[in-house]
Amino acid sequence: MNLIHRIEKWGDGHHPRFLDIIRVALGVFLFLKGFGFMQNSANLKEMIESQPDIAFSSNWLMVVVYYVVFVHFVGGILISLGILTRLSSLLQLPIVFCAIIFINYLQSPFNTDLISSITAFILLLMFTVIGSGKWSVESYLESIDEQG
Repeated sequence: MNLIHRIEKWGDGHHPRFLDIIRVALGVFLFLKGFGFMQNSANLKEMIESQPDIAFSSNWLMVVVYYVVFVHFVGGILISLGILTRLSSLLQLPIVFCAIIFINYLQSPFNTDLISSITAFILLLMFTVIGSGKWSVESYLESIDEQG
């Protein structure tokens, strides 16, 4: 049994139900962030361009903007529903990590955005390991598959 299967097995066995509520709340939070970025992508583009250490061409900058919006939007929905939670959380991690370092901390340390980004990062790390839990579409589909 390889490492990923052992992590999945451990995560499935150590998942209290209250974490499912936190998972749904995190997914809704990320979805709303993605929705906000989608409505105001110019602001996101401006935030990324304002970083002194980051230099993207205009094409790469738009790829980054669309990646952030797509992963937050779709990943938030998937995390909320409990579908592909580990993968969705893993894809969110680089975005939230960059938000912590470049957007929040360097511009104004110890603000509410920084605290919410750090909290989201810790929760994403946790859900990358423990998965979606019992109150999820993934668990429901597995139970149907075992019955039929």
